[in-house]
Amino acid sequence: MNVFIAFVLAAAPALLLLRYYYRQDRLRPEPKGLVLRVFVLGVVSAFLAIPLELLVGVFEGLFALSPLLYAAFKAFVVAALVEEYLKLAVVRLSAYRSPHFDEVMDGVVYTVVASLGFACMENILYVMGGTLQTALLRAFLAVPLHATASGLMGYYLGKAKFALDPGAERRLQNRGLRVAVLIHGTYNFLLFMAPEWGAASAWAVVPLVIVAFLLLRRRIRAALQEDGAAGRTPGGPSPTGSPTAS
Repeated sequence: MNVFIAFVLAAAPALLLLRYYYRQDRLRPEPKGLVLRVFVLGVVSAFLAIPLELLVGVFEGLFALSPLLYAAFKAFVVAALVEEYLKLAVVRLSAYRSPHFDEVMDGVVYTVVASLGFACMENILYVMGGTLQTALLRAFLAVPLHATASGLMGYYLGKAKFALDPGAERRLQNRGLRVAVLIHGTYNFLLFMAPEWGAASAWAVVPLVIVAFLLLRRRIRAALQEDGAAGRTPGGPSPTGSPTAS
C-alpha cells in the first residue's frame, strides 16, 4: 500500500473512536489538553510494551509442551496483562489525581483515550508493513477491542475515585484490570488457537468485540446515571437532594 494511505488507514479508526467516546461525556467534557496528554502517553506506552512483553515472554517456554497453556499464557499474561496494566498506569499517573477527574464517567473517558493512543501506534506498526486486509480487520476488530476492554476497566477506575476507603479503591481498580485482561486475553487466545481449532476460533472474536461494545455502552449509561444521582453532572440532584443549576 501507499505509505500515506497506510498511515491514514492505521490512524483513522483510533481517532474516530476517540471522537465517539469523548462525545459520550458531553454534559461535562474533559479538557482537550489533558485528553491529548493521555493519548500521547498511550502512544508511548505502546513502545514500553515491547520490552516488557519480551521480558515476560521469557517464561513462555515453561508451557511449550501444551499448545493450550502456551496460547493462554501468551494471550492473557504476555499481551493482555502487560498492555492493560500499562494503560491503567498511564491514567493513574496523568489524570487520576487531576481535579478534572471528578466523575465516574471520567474513568471511562481517560482509559479509552489511553487505550486508543496505544492502539493507534500498534495499528500503525502493523498496517504500515501489512495489507489492506490487515488494515480493515484491525479497524473493525483490534482497535475497538482495545477501546472496549480498557473502557470497562475505566468504569471501575471511575468508581474507585469515589471509594470510601483505600482498600475499596484498590479492589475496584484491580477488578477493572481483571475485566480488561479477561476480555483482551480472550480475544488474543481465540486468535492464537486458530491453528489448532480452525477458522471458527478466529471468527469468534467478532461476537466478542460486539458483546464488549454493548457491555461498555451499559457501563457508560450506568456511570452517567451515577454521576447524575450524585450531583456531579449538570441537571442531576445535588448531594443534598436538591437540583443543581444547569
